[in-house]
Amino acid sequence: MKFSHRWLALLCFFIPQANAQESISGEALYEANCAACHNGRVSKAPPLSMMATFSPTSVLRAMNEGIMQSQAAALSQPQRLLVAEYMTGKEITDTATASAPMCDQKNIDLSLPPKVSGWGINLGNNRYFGEQLTDITLSDMPALELAWAFAFPDASRVRSQPTVAGDSLFIGSQTGDVMAIDRSTGCVRWTFTTVAEVRTAIVVSDWSDTDVDTPLVFFGDLVGNVYAVDARTGELAWRDRPDPHPSLTITAAPALHEGRLYVAFSSLEVVAAADPDYECCTFRGGVATYDAASGNKLWTGYTIDEDPVVVGKNAMGTNQLAPSGAPVWGTPVIDPKRNRLYVGTGESYSSPAGSTSDAILALSLDDGAIIWALQATSGDAWNMSCETEGRLNCPAEDGPDYDFGAATLLATASDGSDILIAGQKSGAVFGINPDNGEQVWHNKLGRGGIQGGVHFGMSVDGDVLYVPISDFYGGPRWPGRAYPGMFAVDVRTGETLWFTETDNVCDGREFCDPGLSAAASAIVGGVVGGAMDGRLRAYAQDSGEVVWEYNSLKDYAGVGGAKGSGGSFSGAAGPVFDGDMMFVTSGYGIYNHMAGNVLLAFKRQAHEDK
Repeated sequence: MKFSHRWLALLCFFIPQANAQESISGEALYEANCAACHNGRVSKAPPLSMMATFSPTSVLRAMNEGIMQSQAAALSQPQRLLVAEYMTGKEITDTATASAPMCDQKNIDLSLPPKVSGWGINLGNNRYFGEQLTDITLSDMPALELAWAFAFPDASRVRSQPTVAGDSLFIGSQTGDVMAIDRSTGCVRWTFTTVAEVRTAIVVSDWSDTDVDTPLVFFGDLVGNVYAVDARTGELAWRDRPDPHPSLTITAAPALHEGRLYVAFSSLEVVAAADPDYECCTFRGGVATYDAASGNKLWTGYTIDEDPVVVGKNAMGTNQLAPSGAPVWGTPVIDPKRNRLYVGTGESYSSPAGSTSDAILALSLDDGAIIWALQATSGDAWNMSCETEGRLNCPAEDGPDYDFGAATLLATASDGSDILIAGQKSGAVFGINPDNGEQVWHNKLGRGGIQGGVHFGMSVDGDVLYVPISDFYGGPRWPGRAYPGMFAVDVRTGETLWFTETDNVCDGREFCDPGLSAAASAIVGGVVGGAMDGRLRAYAQDSGEVVWEYNSLKDYAGVGGAKGSGGSFSGAAGPVFDGDMMFVTSGYGIYNHMAGNVLLAFKRQAHEDK
């Protein structure tokens, strides 16, 4: 059996058992190698009860080719299989599923140029689907009906936001497959297989541009590769790694402007640091810029100017290095008027914490040099060693891990002024002057926490900013009341216009939570956002009233007979609107949320049928 890559967030490290016998049981291997983390000691490690929602193939792939391959290196292949089957309670042969059919017409209709390029809809990441993009307004939401469902076989999450271009949509998957899918029926035009999970949205070049010889789509994978693929055929045009660090990862959709592709990058070194023998840490976040057509790298701008150096040793004598970290998780904002781009950064990985972690940075479009930096939280250094028993690589600061995980936005208010907006996992939202980086306003909306606060993405329509708040996972570090729900904020002043708290409908269901973690999408009259309770809701712009709700927690018969199910809404994959249709993914089987594996296509019914 050939295993394409996928990874899951087993964010703990295996204690290698080099002398384990082949005859040992899966339960014994689990107890010796995995239980220390998966029995509740590490908050981000899925408990054993949650692993029943995964497939054994996905766990095996994580150990063979994914994030856990180095930690599982001491386990033989038969031992890994036993662990995967024990943790999920299934045999590999139990999970075979049907695939979606191939389209009779495999060619993309190039007579229909793309309306958007990728994740943020425009260069400012506003995520506003207005009249130029869709016929659907808030009043049309109750008229939506499910047209078709696409199930991803052997997946427990779908984190790639679909991008519509012409008569097709493009999407990545947990298995590493990127597909062009017919917009109307869900059949597959082509499939391109990468070496790792693709959680980014797919960015599409404007093939109506006379300067574009070959229409391309762009994306990154979870082990740090960026790809350009022919939009017509799915054939590889070019591939590169924007940085040589072995823990490199790409979680944000690239940004495309005037023939240049801007690729933000982060790393999984924060996980590797859990090993006390690992020299923590050497990664620096950044943005790499390519000539989109050829793949030639033009420049790389790092979030930390200086290279890391040895600053001490841990209790085992392992070198500790700094500065490090400041990863970039979100899609850059491109600002042609000021000839710069903006990104938010995450925490430092090692001590002492740097001045550009948990910050908003402006970089020059010419060479990536930092023009200004606004740090929201100083002294934030954290890595996964802080959740292990020995804590030998845990920085002295020990968090609070307040990344800017959600992409920044650049909005133009009704008075003509531009304002940069950033949301943080602390639950705070900032309005920033893009000219000089000075704070204009600040509003603390949520309690905050390790999964937000503001987690994956806001949206803006005119003077109204929509802010989904997760506030998942409280505890001593994040005391006080949680505010799971949707906020509306005045772009000009930062004042709260309304807040609609999510009713807790989980009723004790495991891994269910009312928080809004996923990226939100604005339409005329309101905003649509998904919650970790599996519900998608539409909110009125003027009042915050919920005018439509869809419960995705059900089984689906996917096109071609594939079986699928809905789960939590989370990640950067928010609803996408095009013409008379809405596309949204459901399922987030990671970080203690409900698994699922479907792309849902809704169609607005004719007005006379309302």
